[in-house]
Amino acid sequence: MTPSNRILVLFAHPALNKSRMNSQLVRAIADLEGVILHDLYEEYPDFHIDVKREQQLLIDHDIVVWQHPFYWYSSPAILKEWQDLVLEYGFAYGHEGTALQGKKCLSAISTGGSHQAYQRDGYNYYTIGELLTPFAQTARLCGMDYLPPFVVHGTHQLLDGPEISDRAQDYRTLIQALRDNQVNWAALPGLTQLNQDLSQVLLAPEVAPHA
Repeated sequence: MTPSNRILVLFAHPALNKSRMNSQLVRAIADLEGVILHDLYEEYPDFHIDVKREQQLLIDHDIVVWQHPFYWYSSPAILKEWQDLVLEYGFAYGHEGTALQGKKCLSAISTGGSHQAYQRDGYNYYTIGELLTPFAQTARLCGMDYLPPFVVHGTHQLLDGPEISDRAQDYRTLIQALRDNQVNWAALPGLTQLNQDLSQVLLAPEVAPHA
């Protein structure tokens, strides 16, 4: 069956061999048909990004996922370099920069801090939504629909085994649903995170649209 949406996962992690969570998230979606897992550090170890190739990948896909650990309230350096070079005026924005209009985009991030740490009375003061504002506005400027993020909180406290694998399975389930258009799109604006309650995001099989 042809996927309803082609998904491009732009993955950025400079020390994947030390990662417990992102390594599991990557493995959870690596074999999905219609999903391209594009490891930017592996592809461009010298940071010499092939802009035209990356722009074509964006054109060829319907949904773009920025997956990365939430380093210093932002992304690892190569993803910012990618944004700076690939999202050019005249391609991604500006009067004639309409190549990405109508596509969907989301962040898939992991944080060492707990959910409570990202509240007004928490350690980091600002919410995840507030801290992701530059990503949301980048998508908006490019004419893309920025979805609520997929967030794995408290990665330092998660136990190896079920706690990590459960979140990896949630990620796989969500990516499959996005790919197959089995998402309750109308419910998304009311969510702060896509995985805060997947039951609100996923359509029941009997009401899911046909591909």
